Amino acid sequence: MSAHCCHHEHEPPSANGSPPPGYRRVLWIALLVNALMFGVEIAAGLRSGSVSLLADAIDFFGDAANYGLTLAVLSLGFAWRSRAALLKAASMLGFGAFVIGKTLWSASQGIVPEPITMGLVGVLALAANLGVAALLYAFREGDANMRGVWLCTRNDAIGNIAVMLAALGVFGTSTAWPDLAVAAVMACLAITSGWSVMRQARQELAGLSV
Repeated sequence: MSAHCCHHEHEPPSANGSPPPGYRRVLWIALLVNALMFGVEIAAGLRSGSVSLLADAIDFFGDAANYGLTLAVLSLGFAWRSRAALLKAASMLGFGAFVIGKTLWSASQGIVPEPITMGLVGVLALAANLGVAALLYAFREGDANMRGVWLCTRNDAIGNIAVMLAALGVFGTSTAWPDLAVAAVMACLAITSGWSVMRQARQELAGLSV
């Protein structure tokens, strides 16, 4: 698989809007994996009381929707792909704002999450995201739409590692603060990445109008 990815590294979409070879198949795999992990993490987050797990579950749902959107516009013109990237960026910004609000609410309630469930599900989610990230790595340097897909997956893998660290922190301190801190970091990462994708998409659309 790594050889296949290296073969297509930095390959941009063709001028007529056709996706790079293999990109559509990778997106379908990513969509299915993210939809499955959303179900797993939402159940685990509710059971364990972990804000970071719930944040990661919502992120999985958003990514699955974004992969579906990318598949819908994949063969359309460059302008439509850039507009889709704007929608993805808005969803990343919205996710970040929601998680910040949820973190503040949980901090006011003082609920301590269950660390064992957090850790086990975090490992499973990391394995899923690393697999998807490996498939998408070859397409990370495309247009804003493709870059947004890559950044979402990269952020997920970072978030999974952070959830596992939070689980260790909750286990060691018997407090909710490690979980809340990780949720806040995940929110900030989503906001900064969403702004980056939005800026690139606007530049692409501005270039088309010149």
